[in-house]
Amino acid sequence: MTEMSLKNTLRKRFSTLRKMPLNKVSAPVLVLVFLLGCGGAGQTQSTAINPNPDGAAVKAWVTHTDQSKLLAPLEGLRFGANSPLPLNIEVDPGQRYQEMVGFGANITDASAWLIQNKLSASQRDALLQDLFGQTSGAGFSFTRLTIGASDFSRRHYSLDDVPAGQTDYPLAKFSIDPLRADVLPVVKSALALNPKLRVMASPWSAPAWMKTNDSLVQGALRPEAYDAFARYLSKFADAMAMEGVPLYALTVQNEPHFEPKDYPGMRVDSMGRARFIGEHLGPLFAQRTQPVRLLEWDHNWDDPAAPLQVLADAKARPYIAGVAWHCYAGDVAAQSQVHDAYPDKETYFTECSGGDWKPNWRETLPWYMHNLIIGTTRGWAKGVLLWNIALDENHGPHLGGCTDCRGVVTIDSKSGEITRNFDYYALAHASRFVRPGAHRIESSNGLDGLESVAFQNADDNSIALIVLNGAADSRRFSVSFGNRTFEHTMPGASVATFVWNPPR
Repeated sequence: MTEMSLKNTLRKRFSTLRKMPLNKVSAPVLVLVFLLGCGGAGQTQSTAINPNPDGAAVKAWVTHTDQSKLLAPLEGLRFGANSPLPLNIEVDPGQRYQEMVGFGANITDASAWLIQNKLSASQRDALLQDLFGQTSGAGFSFTRLTIGASDFSRRHYSLDDVPAGQTDYPLAKFSIDPLRADVLPVVKSALALNPKLRVMASPWSAPAWMKTNDSLVQGALRPEAYDAFARYLSKFADAMAMEGVPLYALTVQNEPHFEPKDYPGMRVDSMGRARFIGEHLGPLFAQRTQPVRLLEWDHNWDDPAAPLQVLADAKARPYIAGVAWHCYAGDVAAQSQVHDAYPDKETYFTECSGGDWKPNWRETLPWYMHNLIIGTTRGWAKGVLLWNIALDENHGPHLGGCTDCRGVVTIDSKSGEITRNFDYYALAHASRFVRPGAHRIESSNGLDGLESVAFQNADDNSIALIVLNGAADSRRFSVSFGNRTFEHTMPGASVATFVWNPPR
């Protein structure tokens, strides 16, 4: 009798025996019945019914650029014992890289004014919960403020303005009062929702009286004002700390090689920044009881030689914690170039704006993921920031500068209705799942249109894997973790985040 015939015979007898009184069934038969009922005729039967009884569940969220799914949960993925597919992303927590600060966007004057003045209390609470809350929404844990006005301010100002022709080297007129109506309430609300939120800041210009042209617009920092400007930045850090908003980091100057024509800006070349940091700002900040990281550059990928020149300065280098980058020119590979030259210095990505010049989801969301989420973090960024966290339907308010920039969210200035732009979804695919303290870990990349970056969270050891299918058509692939594998198919130009807990 074959094995299958024996199984069939035993099943028939078992069906009959189940109806008989137990005292009428012999012991040998009871043994056979027990084995059959438990799958004892072979482990093969148990495997066929449930091929992976201990398979770990994989949570997933997906965004399709046709907007049919926007950070939508996906059920049913589990690790199994299947062999990896030809397209396989291998995740290896044994190879660890930088520790993450987080993801977020800049709270500009414009963003804060809209949140405070164009939303009802309930709308404001709902938006801030969505952006900074830790139980749902995007979960932002990193932000940046402007020290004085940028182009996204409703007026041009510094924190120490005096009448034309006058100076204030003692900084007697210094005040953060311009931040009290809008910026401080928004930042404090964000910190209340997420006490781990890290806040950095950047000046767009020194006060006009410190500059070569006595204007907030264009011009350079006078060498004789280096000491006063260092104390100006230190007083800002002190004042924010007194308000319950301690600074995590500070850059010397936003986009120091650019002099905008119609909004505050200031040129500080590499030699000037090295001297300013090495002889003034660095020694002053080294005396602080609450440390604030000093970050160099805060400008585009296209000129890595500029921060390298500053880092080569023996006086400045010890005071510089890291290098900050923007996206508007060059290639993200510049981050790794500078990191490789100075691996002890941290990397941050601090600004990139979308706008009407790239409105198409299918084109722009993959670019964001390739460059700003996957590219920056694989390029050693500990923190990733987009530009305005919120703008209105008219791309403002602004005074000079960009006329068609897009916020992470759009606030309708009449109704307060919120639109989450693809900037929001690009960030949220990382910020919701990669928590402060996580480490980037190794994952396969560049597989026939598939790109990835992976992280391991510190609090629960969970793994977050972000995958972009940048190809035009779908890709079926597997993800392997140790000796376990799961499979998934992603349509073209789509994004997914997979989260799972390693076995204990």
